[in-house]
Amino acid sequence: MSLVANPFLSDRSLKIRAKAIPWDGYQRAGLLGQDDVHLIQRVAQSRDKAEPVLDAEGETYAALYIRLLNKLSRNDTLQFILVLLADFIADREERITLLINQPDSPYPPLLKLLDSQDDFVRLKASAIASTILSYDRSPADNVIAKLLQHLSSLVQQPNEPEGQDVAVQCLESVLRVSRARSMCWGPSEGKEAVPAPKVIEGLVHLLRASPSPQMQYQLAFCFWLLTFEDQIASEINAHYNLIPLLLDVSKRAIKEKVIRVVLASFRNLVTEAPKANLAPMLVAKVLPYVQTLQGRKFSDDEIKEDVDFLVEELKSSFEGLTTWDEYKSELASGQLTWSPPHKNDDFWRDNAPKLVDRDREQLKVLVHILMSSHDPTTLAVAANDLAQFVKFHDGAKKAIDDLGAKARVMELMAHADPDVKYQSLVATQRLLSHAWA
Repeated sequence: MSLVANPFLSDRSLKIRAKAIPWDGYQRAGLLGQDDVHLIQRVAQSRDKAEPVLDAEGETYAALYIRLLNKLSRNDTLQFILVLLADFIADREERITLLINQPDSPYPPLLKLLDSQDDFVRLKASAIASTILSYDRSPADNVIAKLLQHLSSLVQQPNEPEGQDVAVQCLESVLRVSRARSMCWGPSEGKEAVPAPKVIEGLVHLLRASPSPQMQYQLAFCFWLLTFEDQIASEINAHYNLIPLLLDVSKRAIKEKVIRVVLASFRNLVTEAPKANLAPMLVAKVLPYVQTLQGRKFSDDEIKEDVDFLVEELKSSFEGLTTWDEYKSELASGQLTWSPPHKNDDFWRDNAPKLVDRDREQLKVLVHILMSSHDPTTLAVAANDLAQFVKFHDGAKKAIDDLGAKARVMELMAHADPDVKYQSLVATQRLLSHAWA
């Protein structure tokens, strides 16, 4: 695995390598021993000349770099050692293993540098620590937690695009570790509680901000990794409305690889948690989209496999659905749109009483959406549905009162969105007039 590809880090690394570091002065000051200085000077001048030395003496240099990061504190010297260490591990899995297996762990000095005031030191240490972690078979929870908290903070800094870019690429490495994915969501059973960093919230925010095609791919790749965890696959769409967001990204994608990773994410969501995700996919109209993709030519065979899988799964799941089933699916998604049933009197005449079946099961879902959603369209449709419910069911007003929804409907009459305001006004009038047909 390569380290992150970032222009800021690449340019600075070239300049840092070209600078002369007074290693002999460190030796005279007693900060470094003669042997350490000799080892550094053998690899400091040219990366090409350093490679044979590192291949022959990898164990020695793995220990050296960790030792120097623990000893040194000057920014210019730390920058130089980080450049050497990055060269040491780039695309060299066996050298990463050497670092992981050292008696002195590479994590403490690297994690300490995450708090550096120097941008290069902080971001380069992030890239190195993330790469090492992705190859570690048993990283400690405190190491994962520290790194996730740091990357979460970087992702949420809109005024630092370099930091955001590095952080997302680092997460592409870190989220390959199952425990890291779980810790993004919260503590798992039997594990000590660790505060979940706001990694996913930050990734969702970036994806909604119309990023570049490359950033789209990197963000979608992170979500693909996250959806390998059962709990995350079951709950992420309900929390972040991820399916419509990814669908929109795929529809607007310029690069084929963005479509590929979105479809792979959808496949994970269907495979790992079909009950939680098939209904939202119906509402978001994923099936018509993937059916259009069946007629397109792609260079990657995996895209065709994922498209065919999704078409088959979605068609078999949605065949035979009644209009009421579709309505329940829309409620289950938590995201309402102006689909045909909402304004259809025949639908409500036939189905309004079903909202109170099973101890008002579906009405409770509708009320929860009204109480918790911030999406104007969803709120307007939910208010409309309550108005329709009151119009066509004689026990509706009491049921709505019992669930405490009347106050929320009246509150929404002051909403900034005109449609929410209008639909809430209609619902309030019906609640107060006992209208029923």
